[in-house]
Amino acid sequence: MTDWKITQTKKIKLNKPVLIVGLPGIGNVGKIAVDIISEQLKAEKIVSFFSHCLPNSVFVKEDNTVELPKIEMLHKRLSKGKGKGDFLFLVGDVQPMKEEDSYSFAQAVLDVAKKYGCKEIVTLGGIGLQEPPKKPKLFCTGNDNKFIKEFVKIGASDKLFGVVGPIMGISGLLLGLGKNEGVSAVALLVETYGHPVHIGLSEAKELMAMLEKKYKLGLDLKKIDKDIKKFESELKPLSRQKELLDQEAHKDSQFHQDTSYIG
Repeated sequence: MTDWKITQTKKIKLNKPVLIVGLPGIGNVGKIAVDIISEQLKAEKIVSFFSHCLPNSVFVKEDNTVELPKIEMLHKRLSKGKGKGDFLFLVGDVQPMKEEDSYSFAQAVLDVAKKYGCKEIVTLGGIGLQEPPKKPKLFCTGNDNKFIKEFVKIGASDKLFGVVGPIMGISGLLLGLGKNEGVSAVALLVETYGHPVHIGLSEAKELMAMLEKKYKLGLDLKKIDKDIKKFESELKPLSRQKELLDQEAHKDSQFHQDTSYIG
């Protein structure tokens, strides 16, 4: 089993926090959504994850220096309005690609979340289509019917069976492993273009709008349009670097010709 170095950068006591997970995947929709949310809310890093199973590379930053791939857990306590409570956000540049590494990382995230008393997890991802969707549909599945229905009531569809393939990567494993450990977990999946270099900015906004409906985070959805333009310029070079990483990791794989979902 892969070893993970978990570093707590800030000690804090939380009250049944909700963990929202947004790591790279199809269209980077989950990553974009959680990056923007955590930036708007000014969430603070409390845990970092590192392992030698991560890609053997560094990312080139805007200032032309480099840094290792990072995965972090951020925290924000909301004390005003309807969205009171503790929220955790899992953000990062990459996620493990190999099966054993994905399982070990998902377990490491679960262990940390449970340590903080987390009872609910929401993972975000994309459903890859052959063409860019004009009006992306948003779906919800998970390990707890009651939790799923909470999102269905505010606009998500739970009619996923037969529509998508397996949910791969951390977005799926946290649901499966969470069920075994008594943690309710759902995945919010939005339709996006399944091309490797597509950046699903408008689709990510659909995810953010759904989270705002559910948790009343206090997001400025109008400002998100400006944030999206900023993230587009930042993500294009990162997307290209990630594409090259994916090509190395999946030399024998081909672009899917059916509707599917990959972590």
